[in-house]
Formats: sequence, structure tokens, C-alpha cells
Amino acid sequence: MIIVMRPKATQQDVEIVTKKIVEAGLQVHLSQGESRTIIGVIGDKKLIAKLPTDVFPGVEKSVSVTESYKLVSREFKQEDSIIDINGTLIGGKHLGIMAGPCAVESMEQLLEAAQVVKAAGAQFLRGGAYKPRTSPYAFQGLEEKGLEMLAEAREKTGLKIVTEVVDSASVDTVSQFADILQIGARNMQNFNLLKTVGRTDKAVLLKRGLSATISEWLNAAEYVMSEGNYNVILCERGIRTFETYTRNTLDLGAVAAVKTLSHLPVIVDPSHGTGLWKMVRPMARAAIAAGADGLMIEVHPNPAEALCDGNQSLTPENFHLLMNEIGGISELMGKQLK
Repeated sequence: MIIVMRPKATQQDVEIVTKKIVEAGLQVHLSQGESRTIIGVIGDKKLIAKLPTDVFPGVEKSVSVTESYKLVSREFKQEDSIIDINGTLIGGKHLGIMAGPCAVESMEQLLEAAQVVKAAGAQFLRGGAYKPRTSPYAFQGLEEKGLEMLAEAREKTGLKIVTEVVDSASVDTVSQFADILQIGARNMQNFNLLKTVGRTDKAVLLKRGLSATISEWLNAAEYVMSEGNYNVILCERGIRTFETYTRNTLDLGAVAAVKTLSHLPVIVDPSHGTGLWKMVRPMARAAIAAGADGLMIEVHPNPAEALCDGNQSLTPENFHLLMNEIGGISELMGKQLK
């Protein structure tokens, strides 16, 4: 249930309502906008039905949320959420660009990539220290050594760090180095991991699962938010279909759908979405035109020598071209890079 407070409701009115909800054995989630406050009520439906919401002071109306995801829904919060990552904003009018190599291979490789993407206008350095791979014989990442390299690259360039956390046991370690914790497609429904990152104070980048529906994806975000962490960014990275030409089928329609269903920012990863570097730039342009709040792009100083995903990585030259191309589209869509 959502309780909508009147525009002139006082803080005392809000506190009275929240106290009554807690006393009824239910959870409270506040969304305080510029003009009014919305109170989300989570818990047993039978207990919610017994709440005398109409008699609470300052209440305008109560609305039943029909979707299984409550906190994620546009019904809970009408305004677009803007996620603040140590002063860099994603969502609303703020476009976030995350770029860098698929995997951290060496300090030299990482720093070169970081300097390239920084010069082109990216605000975040992406790079995998832990690499869950389909084959057990593929490069699995440098783990904590890779995290230390990412931290050093941040110190030298000022870029924020986004990197993947693969299990609950490594959340504390990765949190010491990362600005954004990435949940990979294979872990989208690793519910224990989602709950664990939901108890951190780090922003969470939640990638869509390989075969996940939009509803399943949003429910995964609900797991994170239900633990108290509202700093969630969604990432469309392609889904598995019958098509074999591309690595995945990039579902840009999901961007428009999520914008209708949820207030959370959504970015697009055209690198994994296509698996082909020649398709990354056109799909990135299309993603911004579709209303995406940002991009995640794989960039490598020498893709031919990459230990991971070289076929979908842009060269520094191509990344510069991409950033120039999306500038005009971003302006047209009312987005800005800062």
C-alpha cells in the first residue's frame, strides 16, 4: 500500500502515521518529494487491510500497489530517482558513462584505459577484478590485486569505480574499493547476494539476467531496496533469444518500459548486448535516444590482446568517436554529462 500525504502535511503528521504503521507490525518506507510525502507500507496484506488510513492526520489517500515490486514502482515514487555517487549524479537529466576494460589485466593496461575514457568524458571506470566465466579455464580475474589496481587508477584519474561482486562473502572486500557494486547478469536472482548489497551504503548496478523478464528484473531490484538501500541503477545488457548473429539481443524496448514502470535510472550496456564492437556505437546512440540514463562501454587499449571480450571492446579512437556522437543526442534528450 502507498499512503499519499497532503501537500501541507507536517512532519508531525508523517511521524504519527509511520508510528501507527510500525505498531501494526508493518514496515515503513518514506519517499519525500518536493511537494509531498509518500509512505510505502510493506508487510502482511491482512495487516495492511486493517490499517485505518483515512483517519490518520495529513493523509490525502491510500493506494493499493498491484505489482509485486513496491519500492521500485513508479506508483511509490513519481519523480525519477537521481543516484548520487560521491558527487556524480545518474538519473533525471544526468547522464552517466561507465567505460573501461572487461577485466583488469595489469596496472599499465588499466591506467591507459582509465586515462582514455576520462579524456573522452566518462565519469566512471569499469573493470572486472572478479570474472565469473562460462568456462572454468577462462581468465577469472586478478581478484583483490585487481581491486587495488582499480583504487590506484581512481586516485590518479579521479574516476569513480564500478566493479562486479560475485558472492556475499566478497561484498565487504569489494565495498572497500568500489564506488558502485555491480551485480552481473548471472547473479540477478542470487537473492542472498541481493540482500547483502542491500545492507551496504554503496550504490548498486543491477544487470538484467540472461533470460529475465522485466518483472523479474524489477523484483530483483526490490530485494535490494527492501533491505534499505535505495541507490539502485538498472542495466539492460541484452537477453538470450534464438538469434545467433549477436551475442545477445539488446532489448532497448525495455528502457522505455522500465521508465514507465519504475522511477529508478536505467543504463544500457551495448558491448555485452551485441558482442560486436562494430555494433556498439550505433546501439549506444539508439540507447540514449530511447531515454537511457547512461551507458556501460567496454574500452581496451588493444582489443586484439584483451584477455576477455576483445571482440566487443572499443579502441580508444572509437570511444572518442562515440562520445562525440552521443553529445548531440544527449542534448536533444535533455541529458547532460557532468
